[in-house]
Amino acid sequence: MTRRTVRIAMNGVTGRMGYRQHLVRSILALREQGGLDLGNGETLWPEPVLVGRREPALRALAERHGLTEWSTDLDAVLADDSIDIYFDAQVTSARVDALTKAIAAGKHIYTEKPTAADLAGALELARLASEKGIKHGVVQDKLFLPGLLKLKRLIDGGFFGEILSVRGEFGYWVFEGDWQEAQRPSWNYRAEDGGGIVVDMFPHWEYVLHELFGRVTSVSAHVATHVPRRWDEQGKPYEATADDAAYGIFRLEGGAIAQINSSWTVRVNRDELVEFQVDGTHGSAVAGLRGCRVQHRSATPKPVWNPDIPVTESFRDQWQEVPDNAEFDNGFKAQWELFLRHVTLGEPYHWDLLAGARGVQLAELGLKSAAEGRRLDVPEVSL
Repeated sequence: MTRRTVRIAMNGVTGRMGYRQHLVRSILALREQGGLDLGNGETLWPEPVLVGRREPALRALAERHGLTEWSTDLDAVLADDSIDIYFDAQVTSARVDALTKAIAAGKHIYTEKPTAADLAGALELARLASEKGIKHGVVQDKLFLPGLLKLKRLIDGGFFGEILSVRGEFGYWVFEGDWQEAQRPSWNYRAEDGGGIVVDMFPHWEYVLHELFGRVTSVSAHVATHVPRRWDEQGKPYEATADDAAYGIFRLEGGAIAQINSSWTVRVNRDELVEFQVDGTHGSAVAGLRGCRVQHRSATPKPVWNPDIPVTESFRDQWQEVPDNAEFDNGFKAQWELFLRHVTLGEPYHWDLLAGARGVQLAELGLKSAAEGRRLDVPEVSL
């Protein structure tokens, strides 16, 4: 079998998401399985080049995983003609400058979201990439979650009939950092550093809604900073200037309504950290990260409101679990494989920088809606 090597500059892999999901569970996982089988007797071997600002952290990371190439000089890495792909998992505030340099250097682009701090910046990246003729992709990992893949299967099979509404609940309690260490970095709670749950999660909700149910045509949002004081990684108190909860209502093309609550200040009383309930004329489903339960109209009970007597039935027990019917790989790894096939074989791939710009647009309009206290239309984006 012939082995082809693709060299990937990976910037930001000393961070939580870049390290766990992209380096360890995607690129290194591909190497552990012997590379990506391209068919026709050819295997693609990903060779990561670690990039970041902290030399000791990069060196330790490379030594831990038996890697030999790392650098704190992004310009030098991008000037290396042997580098095929630039990947970015940095903080949002550093992303546009790095992506712009990588595009100018002619590297194919794969990046975390949001791609920019505002729609103008996101569209400019998409325009530059298009003019340069490079291939580009944006991480949209939740589409590859087993629970949402099962939900997509139900939609494609016509299970719901006419879809009426989508209700999403996402979040968990992020500790303030004083008496227990916070699970998320402190910059997430500083607007000046690109933090905030709207800019973090609304891009996710845009592609989930767009891909499964239809394009978002309007948004009405309310945001809050429920916990105004937190403690950083050094144990120092700071004022939280970014929103830590958002309550959004989205009208979708075709008429369905989606309502999604996102919060880092909520204690979990559901089966998974994110759940979407979809109600249609013929049936309903509740999908999470991995599981999906359904209730068809033929099996829908007839509850009667009577607060004077106790409930005698378990509503949860009236739902049926959707079987896996397939093996589900890590969602980040699955999307990496598709992007690598896109780069090397030219296979179709539509989660590009323009798709990423739609997510930035929804976050921008969500914050504007909350500030102005009104519903806003979401126009289609184009170059």
